[in-house]
Amino acid sequence: MIPLNIRGLKIGEGIPKICVPILGGTKESILKQAKELDTDAADFVEWRVDWFEEAADLERVKEILSDLRGVLQDMPLLFTFRTAKEGGKRSIGILEYAALNQTAAKTGDVDFIDVEAFLDGKEEVENIIKKAHEYGVKVIASNHDFKHTPKKEEIIRRLCQMQELGADIVKIAVMPKEKTDVFTLLSATDEMYTKYADRPIITMSMSQLGVMSRLCGEQFGSAVTFGCAGQASAPGQLPAAKLKEILSVLHKM
Repeated sequence: MIPLNIRGLKIGEGIPKICVPILGGTKESILKQAKELDTDAADFVEWRVDWFEEAADLERVKEILSDLRGVLQDMPLLFTFRTAKEGGKRSIGILEYAALNQTAAKTGDVDFIDVEAFLDGKEEVENIIKKAHEYGVKVIASNHDFKHTPKKEEIIRRLCQMQELGADIVKIAVMPKEKTDVFTLLSATDEMYTKYADRPIITMSMSQLGVMSRLCGEQFGSAVTFGCAGQASAPGQLPAAKLKEILSVLHKM
C-alpha cells in the first residue's frame, strides 16, 4: 500500500492521522471554529457542509471555502456533504450533490472530497471522482451503515468496490449492537489491509461501544480517525487532544 501525501501529510503511514470536523450553520460559526482549532491535535480538517444553512448556494459555498483556506493555511481540508441517508443533516438530489462536490473541487481550496460510494446513480458517483481528479483533488469514497454491522465478508466487499471506483482512500463506518460487532469490524479491517488494500483505508465502529476501533487503527490498518474539537459529528468521537495522547501511547508500546 502506498501512503497518500497531501500537503506533506502522509496518510497511511505511522500513527493514524486525526481529522477534526467543522460543524456550523452559519459562515460566522464555521470560521470561528476554524480559527479556534487546536492545530497541535488535528492533522487535517473536515468541513461538514451539510450543516451549513446555505449549502444549496454554490457561490456562498465557494466564498466560505476561500475563507477557510485563508484561515487554515497549509492544513489539508476535506470537503464533505453527508447525506441524511448516511447520517447527515439533510437530503440532497444526486445531481445537486454532484454539482456541489465538483464546484468545491474546482475551487482549488480543498485537498480532497468525500463521496458516498453507494448513492443512487453509480455513473454520477464515478463522474464526481473523475472530475475531482481532473482538478487535482483526491477522493475518499465512503459508506456509513447506521443500522448494524455487516458480516466481515460484506465489509471487505464494500471496501473493495470503493477501490474499484478509483477513490484514493476508502472508508466505512458501521454501527455495533454488541461487542462482537466491534471485533468483526476490526477483523475485516485487518484482512482488507493485509490482503486487498492498495491504498489507505479508514474504518470505524461507531457509538460508545465502538470507541476502541477509533484508537487501534495503527494495529489493524485504519489510516485515519476522527476526533472532535467541540460537538461530535458522529457517535463515539473523542476530543482530538485526548485522542492524540492515546494514539501516541499506543504507538510507543
